[in-house]
Amino acid sequence: MNIEIEKLKGRHVYLQKLVPAYKELIRPLAKDERIWEFTRRFTIDETYDQQFDAYFDNAIDPNGRGIQQTFVIHETASDHIIGMSRFYEYEKAEKRLAIGYTWYIPSVWGKVYNKECKLLMLQYAFEEIGVCRVEFTVVGQNIRSQKAVEKIGGIKEGVLRKHGFRPDGTPKDTVFFSIVDDEWPSVKQRLKKMSYSDQ
Repeated sequence: MNIEIEKLKGRHVYLQKLVPAYKELIRPLAKDERIWEFTRRFTIDETYDQQFDAYFDNAIDPNGRGIQQTFVIHETASDHIIGMSRFYEYEKAEKRLAIGYTWYIPSVWGKVYNKECKLLMLQYAFEEIGVCRVEFTVVGQNIRSQKAVEKIGGIKEGVLRKHGFRPDGTPKDTVFFSIVDDEWPSVKQRLKKMSYSDQ
């Protein structure tokens, strides 16, 4: 997946491709139990560093399969790293991809940053990559994230019950959402209003 990163820069956030140099900058930011309350991606204990190393290596896509690209999210005003997100499961022939693995440091939750980040990523997906469908999956227990996806225009398609297990071994439901190209113009206008209206 060849991404023109300069097209992922906004007023409030800008995205950079994940590279190894980010590893030790992100490690302490991700070490916050609040971020992983629902996904249980990390257990914050003596094994955290080992867990983080595996997570980071997977995020970089070391096999070079070209079906994902992970981004580091920066606050434009300060250049501080505030989170991460990812294009993944890119199916070129089917013209679809997923956006996910998104997290932010708690101090920016509920603010404009995620809205503009999704605007930038969705705009790139539909207008540059040329997909017809963008998918989002959310752990069933994470009501906050489900509401966030619905707020930006995601259409809930269904719930797969006990669809898998979280890293800590507990079962999870998976909730599926999507935005398709026919809906993108209205979603884009909604996101622009949410991102650029006076705060």
